[in-house]
Amino acid sequence: MQLEFIPVEDFYFALTLAVRTLDELTQPGLSEQVRQRLQQTYGQPSTVAAASQNTYNYVFRVKDVDNSPASQLILSIADWQGNLRLSSDYGWTLDAERKPIRTDKFSQRHVFTQQVRSYLQDQLQIPFASE
Repeated sequence: MQLEFIPVEDFYFALTLAVRTLDELTQPGLSEQVRQRLQQTYGQPSTVAAASQNTYNYVFRVKDVDNSPASQLILSIADWQGNLRLSSDYGWTLDAERKPIRTDKFSQRHVFTQQVRSYLQDQLQIPFASE
């Protein structure tokens, strides 16, 4: 797995129409630690948050993970009401009318979630609590 950061200049809402929450972590202080780490590593977030319940959203293209039949895979790391929210379109794609539909990979979202958490812990030293 590799993450390719999508800066605000390249972010388009259409890229994330199928993105759904993977995991929401309520570990105290984690969201702020992640914000600081992402800001140090990538700079400005991918989207400008307009509300107090959401102050950052870093969006990435995920490489080296199969999300067929979708042509790409998106991961969003954001805060939501003080919690850390991981979201992705893994297991989803858009139909001809651009409406999200589940794919065969939907049942594997929990496995992908664990891959994402492991990657973030290893590559960005994000301290997830043991479950």
